[in-house]
Amino acid sequence: MRIGILCSRIRVEEKILFETMEKRGLPFEQIDDRTVIFDMQHNGWGKYDVVLERCINHSRALYALRILDDWGVPTVNTYLVADTCGNKLLTTSALIRDGIPSPRTLVAFTPESALEAIERLGYPVVLKPAVGSWGRLLSKLNDREAAEAVLEHKEVLGTYQHSIFYIQEYIRKPGRDIRAFVVGNETICAIYRNAEHWITNTARGGVASNCPVTPELNALCAAAGRAVGGGVVAVDVLEDPDRGFLVNEVNYTMEFRNSIAPTGVDIPGRVIDFLVKVADEGWEAANGWRPTTTATTPTDKAARIP
Repeated sequence: MRIGILCSRIRVEEKILFETMEKRGLPFEQIDDRTVIFDMQHNGWGKYDVVLERCINHSRALYALRILDDWGVPTVNTYLVADTCGNKLLTTSALIRDGIPSPRTLVAFTPESALEAIERLGYPVVLKPAVGSWGRLLSKLNDREAAEAVLEHKEVLGTYQHSIFYIQEYIRKPGRDIRAFVVGNETICAIYRNAEHWITNTARGGVASNCPVTPELNALCAAAGRAVGGGVVAVDVLEDPDRGFLVNEVNYTMEFRNSIAPTGVDIPGRVIDFLVKVADEGWEAANGWRPTTTATTPTDKAARIP
């Protein structure tokens, strides 16, 4: 077996993955996305049984996965998963389509309609860029003046992604949220991310502690993973005082350095187990889905029946 790992700057997560594969005697090759060249007419990646995507840059990951998937090279995750999870609007749409409890979300295309949507939802609201990570560029809008100011800034200074207004209700969570790690069709572990600030990402100072994976949490997060196409994902869950668990986001190139110790789970080992299974048995089998004669992609509902 030969494994390719497409990555950017080598973070702690990649170092741990490399060390784990070396200990298992699994041959792998590190592929730097800053120097890689794809010859679109020639598939030079057939030597790999599977490619693990660990890019920091979403665009590089997305285009690389599309090329590899079109060439028939098994990847973790697939282009469809990355495309869905890399865009909050697409993720929310997939979750709602599959009946996954989620915060109420409104989408608007102009500052004027966005302001109307915000006031229809009621303050406070959270305004997010459709594409982004690490809790950056999130805005909690407490009143109309704040909404007008942020909307004007987005209109004048924003890129294409900021011309789409993704507006979400503010959930009064108990000073924490949950990040659950799903591999295949199983929630292998989860952490609480505690913070005094309303943004609880560990990249922004949130403190990780173990969160028990109850049958309810496992079922919810596994269903969220299936909704976006399966694979290796991190599911962010909010605890609403009235409605219980709500799935907020799903991440496709998950960071796990702060979660191994509090959970006691060998997260990189489980990722590599899945990687090997994809190479040996295929994507559907690794995710625990029954292949069907009508399914054409991992996101077909027929293929996602566990």
